Amino acid sequence: MSIKLPTMHNTIRIIGIDPGLRRTGWGVIDTLGNSLRFVASGTVTSDGDMDLASRLCQLHDGLVDVIHTHKPDEAAVEQTFVNKDAVATLKLGQARGIAMLVPARAGLQVAEYAPNAVKKAVIGVGHGEKRQIHMMLKILMPKAEFKGDDAADALAIAICHAHNRGGARMRMAALAG
Repeated sequence: MSIKLPTMHNTIRIIGIDPGLRRTGWGVIDTLGNSLRFVASGTVTSDGDMDLASRLCQLHDGLVDVIHTHKPDEAAVEQTFVNKDAVATLKLGQARGIAMLVPARAGLQVAEYAPNAVKKAVIGVGHGEKRQIHMMLKILMPKAEFKGDDAADALAIAICHAHNRGGARMRMAALAG
């Protein structure tokens, strides 16, 4: 497996992934320097009537299709939000594993960002409401189209990575040794 490391002089295509067992949001942007351009966004869903393994397969197959269609250079995934329901947290962790595995198997560098870091990158503060994220996405990328919070959050994750990718790439290189 080889990891593609684009230069700062090329357009970089980034996929942001907001993992969830019911709905996994995805958003693809192009970035060149400080310029951001919306490419596509959407949601991969799983059938709640199916068993867990089948639902994870649906998420896997859907993300494989998205990556195959949009051919990103790098990926960013939101870190798991831990809540009081241990079973729900575990299931979210399994969906997040799929969200990290699919781009990694495609040879992409995968960065992770905490929810507060994503909000700070997009709206300027670590705490904010969904409507603030939606509004800033439209300001940062006027042509952006997204249906629902999951796709919007995924675009925000991609933007966060675009703003932080230099540091993330250096950390990945240091870990690779």
